[in-house]
Amino acid sequence: MISQTVEYALRAIVTIAQHDGLPCTAQQISKLTQVPAPYLSKLMQGLVRTGLVKSQRGLHGGFILNKKPSELTVWEVVDAVEPFQRIIECPLGIKSHGSKLCPLHRRLDRAMVTVEEQFRDTTIADVLAEPGSVTPLCEETKVMTIDTSLTSKKAKPTQHKKQQPSQNKKESTRCKVSIRSLFRGEWVSLSPHGLWQRLFLWLANWVLYQGRR
Repeated sequence: MISQTVEYALRAIVTIAQHDGLPCTAQQISKLTQVPAPYLSKLMQGLVRTGLVKSQRGLHGGFILNKKPSELTVWEVVDAVEPFQRIIECPLGIKSHGSKLCPLHRRLDRAMVTVEEQFRDTTIADVLAEPGSVTPLCEETKVMTIDTSLTSKKAKPTQHKKQQPSQNKKESTRCKVSIRSLFRGEWVSLSPHGLWQRLFLWLANWVLYQGRR
């Protein structure tokens, strides 16, 4: 029901609307919408011809909407690119059916009416402002908390103090872990592989020591 061209057009319109009235270049639109540049170029030319978008030339040029997002409906974009073809008569040309649709085509036409009504009632601003949803065409921002205390400790001169290992921290196989040396009264930094080697040597020495007693 919705072709790829229509979806690409909606992506472009939404992307331009997200720039709050500032011109958006074809390169920016292509990158954000993931639409191939040559395909997008032809698509934008069509949107300019329909009057939905206007193009500004110059150093800070680009594409902007001719209407406010709150006044531009999804239906206007769809209808400008590929108008819905309602089923008015039997697509098979069966004379006995005429304008009286069979149950199959009648239901298909009703579905198209429902979609059309939804598109007419939805503006581009509605799409951008829908509460509780992710931002259209944007990756969700992932926040990472960095423990700056670890960086500051590394910058300070080495001191012979006992460090308390972090308790609620997930360590990958590439991370180093701090343990109390079993042979010297100091803290050492070992990889997980080195840790197991040290424990194994300690256990072997302990067994030999017990055997000599």
